[in-house]
Order: sequence, then structure tokens, then C-alpha cells
Amino acid sequence: MRKGLIPFSRYMELCLYHPELGYYSRNAEQFGKAGDFFTSSDVHAVFARLLVRQFEEMWRLFGSPKQIEILELGPGRGLFARDVLDWSEKKFPTFFKSLHYGLAEQSPSLQERLKQNLKPHLESRRASLLQQKHSQGDTAPAVPPEPGIQRALAPEVPLIIFANELFDAIPVEVVSNQGNLTVSWKEGRFEETWMATSNDERKFLESYSVPPLPRERLEVAIAAADLMGQIARTMQTGIFLTIDYGYTQQEQQAGRHRGTLKAIRQHSVSASPYEAPGEQDITADVNFTALTAVAEQNGMTVQPLRTQSQFLMGIGEKNQFADAFENCGLPQERAKVALQLKHLVTPAGMGESFQVMVASKGIDPELVRKLNGLSFGTRNR
Repeated sequence: MRKGLIPFSRYMELCLYHPELGYYSRNAEQFGKAGDFFTSSDVHAVFARLLVRQFEEMWRLFGSPKQIEILELGPGRGLFARDVLDWSEKKFPTFFKSLHYGLAEQSPSLQERLKQNLKPHLESRRASLLQQKHSQGDTAPAVPPEPGIQRALAPEVPLIIFANELFDAIPVEVVSNQGNLTVSWKEGRFEETWMATSNDERKFLESYSVPPLPRERLEVAIAAADLMGQIARTMQTGIFLTIDYGYTQQEQQAGRHRGTLKAIRQHSVSASPYEAPGEQDITADVNFTALTAVAEQNGMTVQPLRTQSQFLMGIGEKNQFADAFENCGLPQERAKVALQLKHLVTPAGMGESFQVMVASKGIDPELVRKLNGLSFGTRNR
């Protein structure tokens, strides 16, 4: 590597996760509608309430054990975790008594938010804040240290690992037919230089992606694949669930999702990651073909992808989304919640933009396949 040049992945990592100047380290105000972006958990508590039903069903698949751990990678401000714990306690008390919630977060400012938002559950030891030391992150950043994922409970305790918009902001390499992108600072601006691609990058493109066309830039998500390997190797008996926007190799071959790197600031998208380093989110769509392959190579069984719409509809159709409307006393309140729910499940909102990946280990995959979230549209066939 020539002096002064760093791989784009390193530049992206510094912009997002530098301890003092990184986007996720500076403050916790970038989340939600008033910030730069918002996730499904920012829309309404119904997102967590539906996931509670799915987690409780998973617990029953494990035989309703006396202990189960949910480990959330990248919990952000902890809104989802708080809603999960509160709703579990209210609606599924037996499940709640068995549950321990681990929070894997590396951002100091977000760790402080977690301590505030989850104070009762942390004090009761129903939840644990797991301070990760390694850095390569997420939309609500957390990154596990080598050689595996840190857990709150013993390895033999059944485990559910949950990640909502984690993989889309793990630093990526950027490649073209000119090579691998590197970045340097010269005369007051960032300068790009192309270096020879590595064997790992070429193998990734061949196995999980497509070769770049002339003047085309593609992402190589080696760090995300490494993290998936850590997750799979950590798990003895459990289920991994991630929700994110992304694609498959087949979709790339059809000409879609080619060059997805983007910067987000105040809900506006920019193609340039260099405009405001440390002040804007940088993301890339998730390569689910790579995640699936790595999970399977490490002993997991991966179910076919579902859209967020299919997944949430599968969970909510049995009780007609009663969880969403339980606290609505007035028609105006019901109307507001209905709009929020619509945003989660319809193509015009988040419903078709996000994919759901479910992988399991140490449990009959046929049982996993019958989970409500994976069964929408298949029950009467």
C-alpha cells in the first residue's frame, strides 16, 4: 500500500466509528424522524410487539427452556429492546421470566442512551450491556470482537441473535475494473486511487457477486461475511434473524443493486461519501447471497428470504394485528396507528424494501420453516 493511501473500507470505518469523530460516536441524535434516518423500530412500538410474538414462538420451538437469551447486535438507543422487554412482561410473562436480553453496542454515546432507556431492566439484570471492543459496525452500530460474539449467558443456553439494519453499514471495499479503491488526503480534498484487487476480493466477486462493468463500482462486503461467520460459529443452539435492505447475486446478474454505496444526511441521499465525513451515514445494500453461503459453511440452515411485509403479515394475521391497536381508545388513535402499520408492511413504505433472513443451528429446520413469520401465504397450500 502506497504511503498515505487507505482502503475505502478503512475510510468508511473511520467516518462511522472513530471513537470521537465518527458518525455513530459523536451523538445519538441521528436516529428517528428528526435525525438523518429512522428504522422500523422508530415507526411504532408495534414492530417490537410483533417481533415479541415471533421470539416467543421461537422459545417454544426450543421446548420452552428455563433460560433463553436474545442478543441484539446494534441496539442503537434501545427503543426496540425496551419495547420487547415491556411487551414480553405484559403479554408473555412465562417467556419473560426465561428471557435475558443482551445488548451489543460499541458507541459510547449510544451506550449512555441504552443505560437511560433500559435502566429498570438493566438494574433488574433482565438485560446486560455488552461493551464490544472491535469496530466495524452497523446502522445502529455494534461490532463483535474476535474470535466470536460476546454473550451474556452460557454457550449452551438457546440463543436468538437479532440484527435490524446492522449489515448495511459494515464497511465495504469498493472495486471496479481498475482495481480496489483507496483514499488519500491531498491539497485539502480527498483523492481516489485504484490499486490491484486482492485474491479475497476477486473470490468474493466470483462467488457472491458479479464482475464490474467498465466505469462501474461495486461493493465487496468481506467484513460483513466475516461477521456472519462469527455469528454462526458462536451459536450452538439458536436462531439468527436479520432485517435489512439488500439483494441476491441473481438480482445483480439481472442488472439490479449494482453500485449501492450511498451517504444519508437528514433523510437526503447523496452518492458522495466525501462531502461531510463523520456527519453523514454511509451504507451499502446487503449481499444476502454472501451471508447465506457463509452461514451454511458454518453449520447453519438458512430459510428462503422473506420481505418485511411477508414476515410481519405472517406474524400479525392470526390476531389481526391486535397488538398494534391495544392501547387505542379513540378513533383518531386507531387511524394514526393504522398509518404507522401501513408504513411497516406496504410496498410504498418499508414493507418491500427490507428483506428478512432467518438461519438456525442445532434445531430442526423444518420446525423453523413453520414459524409464523415465514409462513405468510403458505398455510393453505
